[in-house]
Amino acid sequence: MAGGRVTTPDISYRVSGSGPPLYMIHGIGSRQGTWDGVVPALEPHFSCVRYDLRGHGGSPGTESTLSLEQLVADLEMLRAHLGHETIHVMGHSLGGMIGPAYARTYPDRVMSVGLLSTAAGRTEPDRLKLQAIGDAMAERGVVPAIQTFVDRWFTDGFIAGNPGLVDRRISQIRNTPEPVFLGVFRIYATTEMGPWLKEIRCPCLVLTGELDGGCPPRLNRFISSRLPRARFVVLEGVKHAILLECPERVVPHVRDFLLDVEHQRFADEPTSTEDGIGESPAT
Repeated sequence: MAGGRVTTPDISYRVSGSGPPLYMIHGIGSRQGTWDGVVPALEPHFSCVRYDLRGHGGSPGTESTLSLEQLVADLEMLRAHLGHETIHVMGHSLGGMIGPAYARTYPDRVMSVGLLSTAAGRTEPDRLKLQAIGDAMAERGVVPAIQTFVDRWFTDGFIAGNPGLVDRRISQIRNTPEPVFLGVFRIYATTEMGPWLKEIRCPCLVLTGELDGGCPPRLNRFISSRLPRARFVVLEGVKHAILLECPERVVPHVRDFLLDVEHQRFADEPTSTEDGIGESPAT
């Protein structure tokens, strides 16, 4: 399919590249363009399908009562609309919860899952911190919390050196209907994948930033340990917004993982690795 932005009745999406389909799911208050830094390296090998979650960007929706099940259903609607029999799924943050939830619901449709900068196995203090953020936004609005998100997502050096990109990310938050933002934040804050990750039988890539406060290596190592077939990578020196701050460091891990799956070279036994091969962190 030729590249271009297209809209189903409910989903705005873009397809580019050629090869097996790779569906790319963004996070809270973001847009499909969050994948732009990694797509050029993947287009020679995969048909890259990125889309706006409902209520984000070009996808309509204002409801605050969203559920993970609805977001999974939206992905299935898009897959059926495009006519792909089986797909790779790659998600960041909240998208990293939608992807495995989709694979759990539609196991025969999924070739692999990428879980980037997401969370499971949260402790009670972890949950209380998220609850406090959600309660504050519900009481005072999303805008006062923006600086908190910026500080959690980007390193200080990146903020100082890339004000335009950070401002665009802030604009995305401001332009997301507040009920939608609160709804997807609630899904992210309350979803616990731990009890069912063992049901995901396809190969999985688990990747996060070393300094990610909300989705730290501790939680991603937990995710990797629960998945039957997982590759685990930690990127040194970065926080949550790995697709924006260092896409060139994300690309090799994503591309190599997907090509391994395509070539059926992925080991059947789970790995207890960082950087895909050892306990050393990725560069």
